[in-house]
Amino acid sequence: MDRPSAVERSLREAAPHEIFDVTRSLIQRRHDASAVELLMADYAMTVLQPVGVLPHTRQPVSVHGSAPGRAFGAQEPHCVYDGAGSTVAVYLPVSVRGDRLGVLAVTVQVEDGKLPPGVLEDLQQCANALAHEVVVAERDTDLFLQARRVERLTLAAEMQWQLLPGRSCERPEYSLGAQLEPAYAIFGDSFDWSASADDLYVTVSNGMGEGINAALLTNLAINALRNARRAGLDLGAQAYLADQAIHGQHGGSQFLSTLLLRFHLPTGSVEIIDAGSPRVWRVRKGKVEAIELEAQMPLGMFEDTSYVPQHFQVEPGDRLLFISDGVYDALSPAGEKYSLHALAASINSTRLLPAPQVPRAMLQELLGHRGPGPAADDSLVMCLDWYGRSSPGGER
Repeated sequence: MDRPSAVERSLREAAPHEIFDVTRSLIQRRHDASAVELLMADYAMTVLQPVGVLPHTRQPVSVHGSAPGRAFGAQEPHCVYDGAGSTVAVYLPVSVRGDRLGVLAVTVQVEDGKLPPGVLEDLQQCANALAHEVVVAERDTDLFLQARRVERLTLAAEMQWQLLPGRSCERPEYSLGAQLEPAYAIFGDSFDWSASADDLYVTVSNGMGEGINAALLTNLAINALRNARRAGLDLGAQAYLADQAIHGQHGGSQFLSTLLLRFHLPTGSVEIIDAGSPRVWRVRKGKVEAIELEAQMPLGMFEDTSYVPQHFQVEPGDRLLFISDGVYDALSPAGEKYSLHALAASINSTRLLPAPQVPRAMLQELLGHRGPGPAADDSLVMCLDWYGRSSPGGER
């Protein structure tokens, strides 16, 4: 059997739109597979969409209650044997550093009702190699981005999704996930993150306005923050320069409510600037509580605004949730607001889920309150589970 590096080399040499075809051929040749399929998670994270040339693809598979969905949710391979035990469908997560892209489905022959030794490990290595190449290929082909959508995105939503770093990420110190709704018609809410050896920067934004104007405002703000961060400026200076960029463009007529955070990975010390909203909730040892912060001016509201970070500490086992006002202000068909009690109940009901699954689950509960029909505002939920950094002796 070829070494995994041979698979990676073959994928690197393939044209961007052909990397899945190359993966399929390799797996068929290595394992005599009768079927190989790549299913991409859609923007709403509710279905897994087969990759193919649209519209000539199979029907999507639900993330909930399906065999591929089980592999996607658990982020572990899931095997389904046929009644005679002669074939097995293997579903493998396709993920990059915790960012869940989809599932690779492979059907192979088995003897004595068991996969031969090493096959499952090799298939997962193929799925991992494919995941890395999909992320790179998306710069040069629309194939995988098209496969993620089960309906057309609005132009504003297209702009917003292209701005995001991903929908989840993991490191030994933390696990992070976020989701936006309505996924196919998002307005101005957004999030961003970036990690270095010792720092994690997180931004959660709640933009004003609707449609393209909201998306343009958010794009300006996020790129101004990235520009300042990449120049090595501290959190206060990042907020100041983004504030100046937005005010310089709009003169105070448009602004952006934003949370800016810097997590010091070795110690769990957190700097935070609350420039308006969203709000922060913490779950510590089973207790749900809001983190009270000193509100400062939204970015772009006034000229020459100075921003001063506040500080708090996260402990191993803490869960932080960042929630936009599209959640708090959501109305039921009868005109009732989504209450803080309902929000706390939603946070509690998702406490056993891993961080990347929490936003989708909470927004689904919100949809149950809001009911069918178009949303009056977009909604954002981000969840961060903090594990802390292990000491040299192995203790946290």
